[in-house]
Amino acid sequence: MSVNKGYKPLFKIIEEKSNLKINNIAPLSGGDINDVFLLNTSEGKKVVKVNSAIRFPGMFEAEMAGMKALKATNAIDAPKIIDVYTKGDYSCLLMEYRETGSKSSDFWTVFGKQMAHLHKNTQPNFGFSDDNYIGSLPQRNNAHKNIVDFYIEERLQPQFRLATENGYSLGDTKKFCSVLYHLIPQEKPALIHGDLWNGNYLVNANGHPCLIDPAVAYAPREMDLSMMKLFGGFSEELFNTYFEEFPVENDFEERVPIWQLYYLLVHLNLFGKGYLGSCQNIVARFT
Repeated sequence: MSVNKGYKPLFKIIEEKSNLKINNIAPLSGGDINDVFLLNTSEGKKVVKVNSAIRFPGMFEAEMAGMKALKATNAIDAPKIIDVYTKGDYSCLLMEYRETGSKSSDFWTVFGKQMAHLHKNTQPNFGFSDDNYIGSLPQRNNAHKNIVDFYIEERLQPQFRLATENGYSLGDTKKFCSVLYHLIPQEKPALIHGDLWNGNYLVNANGHPCLIDPAVAYAPREMDLSMMKLFGGFSEELFNTYFEEFPVENDFEERVPIWQLYYLLVHLNLFGKGYLGSCQNIVARFT
């Protein structure tokens, strides 16, 4: 990946506003959405994520708010966010660089305990101070008292509507939503990462987990746990430790597909019909 010429004014703004000199810029492997670069600067290594300020308005401001919320809990490691900068058509998020290492012998136990401690952070309502994004899709975070209302109105319904607009037929989504009131137990809102697949954590220099690329909200904590089970890459030791630290309500495993539906819908709407069958099967299973 070469540096887009349009990014150069943005890097100049970083130098001016952060009072540092960028010595060189190297591409890093990133996600499907942002260009990511390692900056070697007069103040050490930094990471910058760049994208269109026009296509994704407020994306990095929302990510900064989420990262700061995660970091403020002191529950689990996350990179320090420096600031968001915008110049012309582009915006960027500047953060500290995390040296990576190898997993410690107790990595999964530590991860489980830290996720439990993160999820114990709560507030009166489900939602978050800012709307944000999951991938490149907007994610609403309006306040709700009821866990099911939040999940249906802020998570499922926007994805159902988008799937319909994209020409996908999912089944009886109205009936699916109605049965959730009988299947999902009431719990306090939990601060969740919101998009925790195995590509959204690093192993830091101490051999412990470090969370990146969040889509945070005070939301059902089972969403994080179910996403972690969706694509694999997390040890059962993590889950066993988590359940000891912060037991889930009965029948959690039966609810896992309910929570995974949201993430599969996101993938359907981002990447196409390869995820349609999985979405249809979950809707049919509960209707």
